[in-house]
Amino acid sequence: MKAIVQDRFGPPEVLELREIGEPEVGEGEVLVRVRAASVNPADWYAMTGAPWVARAQMGLRRPRRGRPGLDLAGVVAAVGGGVGRFTPGDEVFGAGTGTLAEYAAVPEDGLVPKPARLSFEQAAAVPVAALTALQGLRDKGRVQPGQRVLINGASGGVGTFAVQIAEALGAEVTGVCSTRNVAMVASLGADQVIDYTREDFTRTGRNYHLLLDVAGSRSWPECRQVLAPLARFVMVGAPKGSALLGPLGHIIRVRLASLRASQKVVFFISKLNLQDLVALQELLEAGTVTPVVERTYELREAADAFRYLGEGHAQGKLVISMG
Repeated sequence: MKAIVQDRFGPPEVLELREIGEPEVGEGEVLVRVRAASVNPADWYAMTGAPWVARAQMGLRRPRRGRPGLDLAGVVAAVGGGVGRFTPGDEVFGAGTGTLAEYAAVPEDGLVPKPARLSFEQAAAVPVAALTALQGLRDKGRVQPGQRVLINGASGGVGTFAVQIAEALGAEVTGVCSTRNVAMVASLGADQVIDYTREDFTRTGRNYHLLLDVAGSRSWPECRQVLAPLARFVMVGAPKGSALLGPLGHIIRVRLASLRASQKVVFFISKLNLQDLVALQELLEAGTVTPVVERTYELREAADAFRYLGEGHAQGKLVISMG
């Protein structure tokens, strides 16, 4: 099968399209013929090997996992022993590892049926970004109906899902984005949209019960100005930062600066679980949430997708289609 492989850390040029053997399907696993996959910031960091502090997990001199890709959507090709929820021919989406390939072996609990209303490309855009938005709002942000929610970075992969999920949870949603994305964010259901090139969201005089910070573009003292007493500040993204600490530098600065604040400050990384995948599936089936896909690439163009991802201006998600 064809797959994207990397032997060393570095820029997108380290990604190579190669012919390799199909993965064997193990106990409790599902072999998926991948029809589409998407790229995430986690894939970018794994490709570059940055920051250095994370090398113990990623590999000191070369990638410990030389097969990028987490999200996928496709068709079940075979099932391993003990698998009872799927049979060959089922259309599915979910998350695994090494998904930038024609086939991937995925644990059964990492997959759910693909909604018929979605294309494979749309479904592949969902897992990591939408799980991050759901868990950040519901679990870490503890959003309640009627609360005011500000999403800084509302036009990206996580942000576009967060706007829709926050609306579904009954919140009053304000999205922050650049000029070219204002109409798109408004179309997703945001009650207000702030164009950060024209207005400073930290100086509007409004306050919020939750700030979901995807962009990580402002300091804690600035963000605190828009937070109500006992509000929550949930960080799900941060600038790339230095080669040593990367985004951890921003996260550490915010945590230290907020130690005595009345507001709750949380940073987290989403965790894949079947229950939340099912919750997303239901929102997608109902049409409450619709993925935003800006660009679709062929597998041989994976380096181009990563290059654009690294620029940090993608509108929604970038998807790799296997055709």
